[in-house]
Amino acid sequence: MLAAQTGLRATELTSLTCADLHLAAGAHVSCRGKGRKDRITPLTAGTVAILRAWTTERAGGPTDPLFPTRRGGPLSLDALERRVTHHAQTAAHTCPTLATKKITPHVLRHTAAMRLLHAGVDTTVIALWLGHESVQTTQIYLHADLKLKEQALNRTTPPTSSPGRYRPPDQLLAFLEAL
Repeated sequence: MLAAQTGLRATELTSLTCADLHLAAGAHVSCRGKGRKDRITPLTAGTVAILRAWTTERAGGPTDPLFPTRRGGPLSLDALERRVTHHAQTAAHTCPTLATKKITPHVLRHTAAMRLLHAGVDTTVIALWLGHESVQTTQIYLHADLKLKEQALNRTTPPTSSPGRYRPPDQLLAFLEAL
C-alpha cells in the first residue's frame, strides 16, 4: 500500500525506519532518495490506517527498519521483490488479469505516478513527488498514457470501417443546408 500510494523506490522502501513514518496530523513519510536527497511524501487516510495497524503490530524502536526481516534487519531488495510477487499472486485469485502481469516494486512506483497523472496533477509536481531529477523523466508517464489511450481507441474502431474522414451522404448534406 505504501509503495503504490507514495511511489517510493525499492531502495527507499527498504531503507525506511520507524522514525521516518509520521502518522499524526499532516501524515507523511520521510526518506532519503537517489542522490542523497531528502523527500517528504504525504499519506492518504487509508494508508495511514494500515500503517497505524502495522506499527502497532511491529512495535519497533525509532531506528529499527520499518519493514524488517525475521532477524530484525532491513528487507533486501530481493526479499521485497518476493513479497510483492507473493501478494500479486494472491491478488490474481480475485483479479485474474494480474496472473499474466509481472508486478514488481517498480510497477507500484509507476502506479503511483499514473494515479497522480490521471488525477490531473501537474507533471512538475509528480516529478517532485517521485524525486525525479528532471521533469523530462516524468514525461515518460505522459507518453505511456497516450500510448494506452491510443490502444484503447484502436479497440473501439469497428473492423469494417474504412480509414479516413467521414463523408456524409448528399441527402444528409442537403437536409443540413436546408435548416
